[in-house]
Formats: sequence, structure tokens, C-alpha cells
Amino acid sequence: MAVPHHPYAFLLQTFAERANQLQLDERLAQVLRQCQHAQLDELPLPAGGRTLERWQALAQVAGFDLALVKLFEGHTDARAILAELGAAHLDTGGIWAVWAAEAPGARVQIAERQGSRVKLTGRKAWCSGALQVDHALVSAWDEQGRPQLVAISMADPCVRPSEQGWQAIGMAASASVEVELEGAYAQAVGGPGEYLSRPGFWQGGAGIAACWYGAAVCAGDYLREAAQRSEEPHRLAHLGAVDAHLSAAAAVLRETAAWIDAHPAADAERVTRRARAVVEDCAEAVLRHVGRALGASPFCGDPRFARLFADLPVFIRQSHAERDLAALGASITDLPSLRWAL
Repeated sequence: MAVPHHPYAFLLQTFAERANQLQLDERLAQVLRQCQHAQLDELPLPAGGRTLERWQALAQVAGFDLALVKLFEGHTDARAILAELGAAHLDTGGIWAVWAAEAPGARVQIAERQGSRVKLTGRKAWCSGALQVDHALVSAWDEQGRPQLVAISMADPCVRPSEQGWQAIGMAASASVEVELEGAYAQAVGGPGEYLSRPGFWQGGAGIAACWYGAAVCAGDYLREAAQRSEEPHRLAHLGAVDAHLSAAAAVLRETAAWIDAHPAADAERVTRRARAVVEDCAEAVLRHVGRALGASPFCGDPRFARLFADLPVFIRQSHAERDLAALGASITDLPSLRWAL
């Protein structure tokens, strides 16, 4: 906000609105490739009876670094999508991403089609890891205005990542920039609308909540370790609140994973929206309690803590807040009240 009638208002306003520099960390892709070489990306597929194991792996990686899990989750999600849509033959190695957000003013269209090979036009926003991955699954729109998932190679000279579109300080290392796809060729994956209609869409969406949860556990561990050094009463009270929030979120994630495994072909939208809402509330509460309990020292002196507390508020905004809650509410209005009974 400009300072009214101040002789230096324009100078101050220009300084305040300066752009943030892209913070590409080459170590991120290096670590992900090492994880891939060690086959740590060979996770159980969703709804195959081991969904909780899959989410435990995502939560564990998230507890180390959120920018890393952003790429790791996208890579493992892409591989699960390829398997579900009968396109596993396209997984020829390298790091994958999934870019399916539809940002205003950034739309990818299918301009030409030759069987399953298509030519693209347009621009995609919020492309996580665009400067570091090898392949991506991208949502495009076909000639009839239907959503169509396509696979692109970053080696295509017509796939041009920019350094624009990502000003966040939190999750800066994920470098979720815009990508120009004018004239790029791609392979159609599944049929029109199949990316959204498949059971794995909501099953994968619940996996994001496991990432949020893993980061919240890491934050809680900072407070638990501090309480071991000094059992100051207010610190213990905050730790008790953190334990309550994390335990509740863990119970919901376990219940959701069990439901998905028991109903592999069912629509998991309701249980996924509920799990995400619970874990989002948990993560926000844990950040608040840990920050109040520990004060400024770890924010200023611990680089991992500082990254976590900058990254997680940005990452959980992958939730759509009240819009998601409204959709959850609409999905249960006609259900009997007995569904809340113990």
C-alpha cells in the first residue's frame, strides 16, 4: 500500500513491489535422481491394498523437505496415473511431473491430432520442477473442449520453461514456473475426461494430505525435542495440543487409506475432501503452536526449520479452503445423521 502524500512514496512503492529472484536449487533434482536410482520411488499403487504404506513414504519424505516431496509426489503420482490409464509403456525413465492446474489466462489446447500423437498450443502455469524434470503429464483441452491428459518430453525444443510465474518465498526451490508449449508434440494418455473421472484422481489427492501431515510431524518434533530439554509449562501445553491435532489427523488418514483399499473402484471424493480438511486444520494448528512455543530463535537460526515454516503455508494452499469445505458439506446433506455416530 502506498504511503499517501509522502515525497518518496513512488520510490518506496517500487521497492516494495520488486520481483523475487528464482531460487533454483540443483541439489533438489540430484537428490530425487538418487532416490530414483535406489528405487525409493517404487511405491505401492493407490487402492492396491497398501495405500497407507504409500502415504507413509510420502509423509516421510515431506518430513525431510517439502520442495523435495513436491517433486517426489508429482513423480510417483505420474507413474501411478500412467499405470492406471494403461500407458505404463511411456514410463521410460527419468523424473516425471504432473501439471494439471488450470490457471486463469494459461490454457493448453490440442491443435492437431495424428492418432494418439497430438500437437499443442498455449502455456501452462504452476509447473512444479519444470527446470528439473524430464517428462510431464499435462492437462490440455481437445477440439471438442474436453480435458485430455497428454505426456510431454522436456527434451522437445518447443517445450520452453520460463523463469516467470513463481514469486513465492515458501516452496521457492520447487520453481513452479510457467511453460510455453507452442508447437510441442505429446502423446495422449487415456481418453478425454478420463484423467478426472478415474478413481485414482481423488485417491491421489488424498496423498497430498499425507505430505502435509509429514511436514506437520516434523514441526511437532521440534517442539517435542525442545520440551525434553526444558519442561516449561506453556511449552508442554503447546506440545499437548500438537499431540492431539497430529493424532486426530493420523487417525483420519489411516481410516481413509483403509476405505480406499476396501473400495478401489469407488468415488473417493468425499473421504478425500474430509481427510484433506482435517490435515489442513492440523497443519495450521501445529505451525501456530510450535511457533508460539519456540519463539524467534529457530526461525532465525535453524535453516531447516525456517524453510519448513515458509514452505508449509504455501504448500497447504493447494487446498481450496472454504470452496473445498462447501463441496464436502454439499456431499453429506442427504446422508443420515447416523454416519457421525460412534
